[in-house]
Amino acid sequence: MGFLAKPRRNWMLCCGLASCGWLLLAGCGKSSRQSQTEAAGARITVDSPWSQVQSAGANSTVRIAMWDGDPLINQYMAGWVAEQVQQRHGLRLEFVPLNGQQLVNRMLVDVESGRAVGELDVVWINGETFFQLRQMRALWGPFTACLPNAELLNLSDPSIALDFQLPTDGYECPWGSVQQAWIYHAERVTRPPQTLTELTAWIQQHPGRFTFDVSFTGLTFLKSLLLQFADDPGQFSGRFDEVGYRRAADRLWEWVRLVRPQLWREGRTFPQDVAQLHALLLAGEVDFSMSNNDGEVDNKVREGILPAAAQAYVPEFGSIRNSHYLGIAQNSANPAGAMLLINFLISPEAQLEKQRAEVWGDGTVLDVPRLSTEWRAKFAAAEQRERVPARSELRQRARTEPPAEVMLRLHQELRREILETATGSEQRP
Repeated sequence: MGFLAKPRRNWMLCCGLASCGWLLLAGCGKSSRQSQTEAAGARITVDSPWSQVQSAGANSTVRIAMWDGDPLINQYMAGWVAEQVQQRHGLRLEFVPLNGQQLVNRMLVDVESGRAVGELDVVWINGETFFQLRQMRALWGPFTACLPNAELLNLSDPSIALDFQLPTDGYECPWGSVQQAWIYHAERVTRPPQTLTELTAWIQQHPGRFTFDVSFTGLTFLKSLLLQFADDPGQFSGRFDEVGYRRAADRLWEWVRLVRPQLWREGRTFPQDVAQLHALLLAGEVDFSMSNNDGEVDNKVREGILPAAAQAYVPEFGSIRNSHYLGIAQNSANPAGAMLLINFLISPEAQLEKQRAEVWGDGTVLDVPRLSTEWRAKFAAAEQRERVPARSELRQRARTEPPAEVMLRLHQELRREILETATGSEQRP
């Protein structure tokens, strides 16, 4: 079957389909949302002139599906961004708390039911989610190159042109760039481990003081280790290599089984997400946490979510760097409004605001040398990091995301190796 084969009812990558409540949304008849959109003439094509996009999208409502687990990100979007796009375009933003497999399942219902006009416009995605949505033909586009502010992006840069080794092809617009960093309690860890051998020795010499979560951040940590166990890390560039993956993954899970008894609570239970892992570090139960956002440590200390002694680094063997993106649902009722919003989110103003540590600490996707001297100076001034090295230093240890199939496989195997054998899941202290 080709990559963009027609979706099937028993599509292999989706499981646990949405509840009947979502199925009801796919019923027949024209919704008020569809009627309002058609009345406003907001249906456009990817070839529509920008002036038409502006006219069609102005004074409309844009619904955004996004992860809502970070108060600072929520404040940035629902506060600063919402105010800015209201002033500029008359846009009203509505937020839908969906991400990952929940989002995929929701959009799969629309695809399989043939629903012409859906409830989502903009979707915050990357990695395996993008991979699955492209397989489903659930994304509208290609649109990225049509955005005026796309001139400020280097769309040939592999760090944004490839999402988990899959070409974006204009079906998602880069929004932010991050790298996983390990966070440690500097008063208790005087020399954090730099190699896999040192990490293994540290865990064994400090039983109960290290663990990882079983969600996205923990899986990214395991991917960084997976590259260390590969015969050749380069085998994870390009198409998925089943044989190479299996050899490396077998070694990875052998390592997990080796150190598991020395993990927090003897590896009988694991934090469900990175928020719980941060809480364990703050409570003094472990000495390490981690974050997929290398700039997060400063704002989380400021919020009291991490201890004042927290510092972050990237070990010598490196960590995964990736970008996150914004897409438009294929059956969006308001692609014009979606394009107006996304174009603003990659503007220098919006990218600078979210790069500030006190706002979000998210890395910009703009090609800064393309900016004016004034804007370059502003971005340099915003790069104020107290507890983590500069991004330019960390990027020297950046590792490329492997294909999306790796994440999907690791998630399945993590359930078998960890979740199905754990005695329970830790709740936030």
